[in-house]
Amino acid sequence: MYNSGMCPPYFQTNQYNNAHHQDQSYQPYVYPPIMQLPEVTTGPWSTGLCDCPEDCRSCWLTMFCPCVTFGRVSEALDYGTVPCVVSGSLYLMLMVASLLGCFCVCTYYSCFYRTKLRQQYMLEEQPCNDFLVHFVCEFCALCQEYRELQNRGYLMSLGWQGNVERQRRVALNIMQPVGLEGGMIR
Repeated sequence: MYNSGMCPPYFQTNQYNNAHHQDQSYQPYVYPPIMQLPEVTTGPWSTGLCDCPEDCRSCWLTMFCPCVTFGRVSEALDYGTVPCVVSGSLYLMLMVASLLGCFCVCTYYSCFYRTKLRQQYMLEEQPCNDFLVHFVCEFCALCQEYRELQNRGYLMSLGWQGNVERQRRVALNIMQPVGLEGGMIR
């Protein structure tokens, strides 16, 4: 070991260290600045809130069966973990509860999925916050969400599993080499 009056060997200074620290040209290493991440920005919706006539089929579906529209949207946003039938049925029960006096229950549930859609696709919160959009224009909001998913390539009528299967087939077709008809001939 070492004497209690002495510093440990690694704390002792030598001529090199003393000369190095006394040199005025010595500059400590300055680390480069950390790279700034790009600012996350939101983009516009592919259609407006009141652009229901752009897709009359989804407009009529939402008008007469909003639970089906909601179920399809929620199935897509939940990545198929909750089937369309379950979400749609719950939405229908909440609509009935809203009509019986539990106001806004259905709106709270549906605006949650609008928020989820906006976050997933980095969409602007417009024309106002998600709750107010669903509170004032429930069916228009559902139609807009439905159209947004369609415009991003999701075929609503296929459901989650159907869209996964469709994408798998497309990927396989891209990756398969072009075959020769009838095999190789010499």
